[in-house]
Amino acid sequence: MLRPGRRFLPPRPPRRRRPKPPAEPSPPPAPTYTRDVVRRATAILRDHPWTAARPLLLSLPGLAWDSHTVARVLKTHPPLQKAFLFFRLAAAASPSFRHDRYTYTSMLHLLGEAGRVPAMLRLLAEMLRAGVAPDAATFTTVMHWLARAGDVDAAMRGGGGADGVREMVAEGLRPTCKTYTVLIEHLANAGKFEATLEIMDKMQEAGIEPDKALCNILVQKCSRVGETSVMTFVLQYMKKHFIVLRRPIFLEALEALKASGNSDELLREVNPHLSYEGIECDPIFSDQGYITDRSTILYLLAAKNWSAIEQMISIMGQNNVKMETHVLSDLIEGSCAGSRLSCGLTIMHYSLKVGNQLDKSSYSSLLGHHIRSGSFDLVIEIVEGLIKSGYNIGTYLSAILILRLGYARHSAYATHIFRLLAADKNVVTYTALMSAYFQCGKVDDALNLLTQMRTAGISTCSGTYEVLVNIYLAIDFYPKADFNQRKGHSKVLKQTSR
Repeated sequence: MLRPGRRFLPPRPPRRRRPKPPAEPSPPPAPTYTRDVVRRATAILRDHPWTAARPLLLSLPGLAWDSHTVARVLKTHPPLQKAFLFFRLAAAASPSFRHDRYTYTSMLHLLGEAGRVPAMLRLLAEMLRAGVAPDAATFTTVMHWLARAGDVDAAMRGGGGADGVREMVAEGLRPTCKTYTVLIEHLANAGKFEATLEIMDKMQEAGIEPDKALCNILVQKCSRVGETSVMTFVLQYMKKHFIVLRRPIFLEALEALKASGNSDELLREVNPHLSYEGIECDPIFSDQGYITDRSTILYLLAAKNWSAIEQMISIMGQNNVKMETHVLSDLIEGSCAGSRLSCGLTIMHYSLKVGNQLDKSSYSSLLGHHIRSGSFDLVIEIVEGLIKSGYNIGTYLSAILILRLGYARHSAYATHIFRLLAADKNVVTYTALMSAYFQCGKVDDALNLLTQMRTAGISTCSGTYEVLVNIYLAIDFYPKADFNQRKGHSKVLKQTSR
């Protein structure tokens, strides 16, 4: 078949030109952060001689010659000579810039840290001539480096002693806790411990309480020279304000008290988390194999691998290996929080077998979770373990358990708990068991218990009468009850009401 000519085909539609996509806007310039500028300025000061660093600093993009930026560059501790030249350059680089107390204090700190005390004092005098008022941080810095250089008296006159504090207050400044801490530290280094107590009294009169750092420093200084009387005063203050020591300082204080023959009871009372430090422990707990097992169990506890913990505890129970009580308590609380109750029961059985005594809080955790899950047979087992460990259940807990078992219609379990009680059979527990019997529909047992209660000479209370009223109403509205049985019940109730 011949192909038809083009003239017989319909005309082609004109091609539409696709519009060009709009040009993407250029990304905004990256913001310049102060930390990046400070880092670049510090790198220039460290890596270049001053002749090359000066033009680089003047042309550094983003370097704002203001107090904040200059102080931050100085606080990065560049080389001292170039830091001082940078300090001078800042005043000449911008006609609107003027050094304030922040830049002066930063430069004073660098000079004092380098041991250039005369240069530091000259800069302080220049600061005062320029009309820049020092603040508490300036006084503290000067005092610290004067005392560090060995001139404690000058440090006290310069900002921390009685005259110095009055001078700061007269200038409208408030000494900070850091100011007093620096002064007390250097007074203790000079052996003036009585003066440290006077400073502590004055700072409290000024409304500034000694903090943890100050107390730790002073106890450490007292421990190293055997000054136990001042240490006792500081420990009493720490006990009152719930401040504790760091462990290395605690050990130093413990050795100092032992060397002086003084009691360490106050020290351990202030630091209950370290109260077992320095006490000879059971050699079983020092065995390398036990330490490995303990570390493994703690690792598994962190990983919440309850099945592995349960298996390890079972093996330790078979081998009659003991474990510390606080570790077992942590395991039980963790297993209860993780809803792995079988692990908690395994640990309880293990502790009873090897003779470990669990905390009462561990038993309470187990009881709460098994009551909420409805495992009342296990509740009885936990209560028996609690009593075997020598704990007294108490009236409140025993009454709550009996009532809860009664609401669940387990009167046999409630009776069993009541029989386990030795010293807590009183009106509260009797009333709780009567209520449990009533909840289970055992009116005869409830009234027999009432007779036993009267025979034991236990007086009734308002809660008892409330239970009896409910029983009386149940008797009157129970149509199938035998007439003689109802008559006997009413007779008992009337005798009780008398």
